Order: sequence, then structure tokens, then C-alpha cells
Amino acid sequence: MGGLQPEFEKRGVKIIGISVDPVESHEKWKNDIRTATGFNVDYPLIGDKDLKVAKLYDMLPAGAGDSSEGRTPADNATVRSVFVIGPDKKIKLVLTYPMTTGRNFEEILRAIDSIQLTSKHQVATPANWKQGEDVIITAAVSNEDAIARFGSYDTVLPYLRKTKQPG
Repeated sequence: MGGLQPEFEKRGVKIIGISVDPVESHEKWKNDIRTATGFNVDYPLIGDKDLKVAKLYDMLPAGAGDSSEGRTPADNATVRSVFVIGPDKKIKLVLTYPMTTGRNFEEILRAIDSIQLTSKHQVATPANWKQGEDVIITAAVSNEDAIARFGSYDTVLPYLRKTKQPG
């Protein structure tokens, strides 16, 4: 995440981390990340040592205990969820990764690109869409309005119309 922070900033996205460790342990954790990855953690971190936030948003199971204190690596599940929250303060995306699977921050950036694009234009992005690729015109847009908005489009099926990504 630290290595991609400039990409998030280019998109106007603020990063906030949450840790079930006490705030005091964050400096050691930041140093460990720097040693392991070469990147600095320069974004704010929330300490949730009582696990209240993590449980409230289903990031940890209810049986995870009431504190991070005294937990060992064998039973210390980390918060593995990613939330994308829009400017309207509504959750736009939730991804939760198992302990054994690393997070895919390139996918998170791709999803943010889609969320930002589709919030400005009445389009949707297909599976595996990337910046610059064609998009789908939503059903809420009439054929006449599609021509006015996008100039041209291709009809794949009567309910599936594709156009160039709007700028």
C-alpha cells in the first residue's frame, strides 16, 4: 500500500489503516513493513486494540476476543478487509482476504477507477475492465441520449451497448 500511495493520491483517495494492535506498537509495525517491503507507511493508522471497530464492521469474527493483548501469532487474526468509501460517506466496495492471501492493491485501484468513472457518467464497467477500455452504457440511458452523450456506441445485444470510455 505504501508503494502505491502516489497512485491513490492521483485519484484523490485518502488511505487510512486500522490495526488491532495498540497505537504504541504502530511504529514497530511501520518499521517491519519498511524492512520487508522498502516502503514507508505514511498514512494514518487507527488503533483498535479492543477490536470494537473490527467487529462492528465484520472484519474479525465475534469470537476473536475483546482485546489484542495476550494474543499469539497462532490466534492473532489481522484485519484483512478493505473498504472503499465514497465522498458521500457510503461504502462502495468491501473486499475481505483470507489470512493466507495477500491483498491485490492493483485490483483495488482498478475498482476505484471504475467507481469514480461510473459515478460521473451513466456507464458500467465490464469484468476485468481497465482504464481506457470500452464501457457499457447503462439501461437508464436511452439510445438518443447515448448518441448525445457518447457520440456513438455499438449494440452487442438489445440491452448491452458499449462505447469508448468517456473522459
